[in-house]
Amino acid sequence: MSSKNKGLAVFDLIGRVLLAFIFLFAAIGKIEDYDGTRLYMVSYGLPGGLLPVVIAVELFGSVAVMVGLWTRWAALLLALFSTAAIVIFHQNFTTMADQIVTLAEVSFTGGLILLAVNGPGCLSLDAFLKRGKD
Repeated sequence: MSSKNKGLAVFDLIGRVLLAFIFLFAAIGKIEDYDGTRLYMVSYGLPGGLLPVVIAVELFGSVAVMVGLWTRWAALLLALFSTAAIVIFHQNFTTMADQIVTLAEVSFTGGLILLAVNGPGCLSLDAFLKRGKD
């Protein structure tokens, strides 16, 4: 890798952390208001027993992306998760706020797809583990 690319690698790390932060924040919020989140899911026809899986996907997926461990798979999992959230929860476009939330979900999904395709960069556990095998 050229020294120019190594100097820019910190931006891969910053981008991963910023992209994944919302999922970490959402998982913590679901834990803090577990019953309210479960009732919200049930109101959309989802089984409340699915909530631990949702929390695990957001929590472990976000941390994996942030530290760059199994990054491509974690990003793909979170992209699929976001797509499901868009389809299930974001069908209301009556207000500008609703539109912005939906478009933000779409944008997160796009960023996660880019991360799944391009990988985490050299400042990641994936890169560290790969160097150890070489």
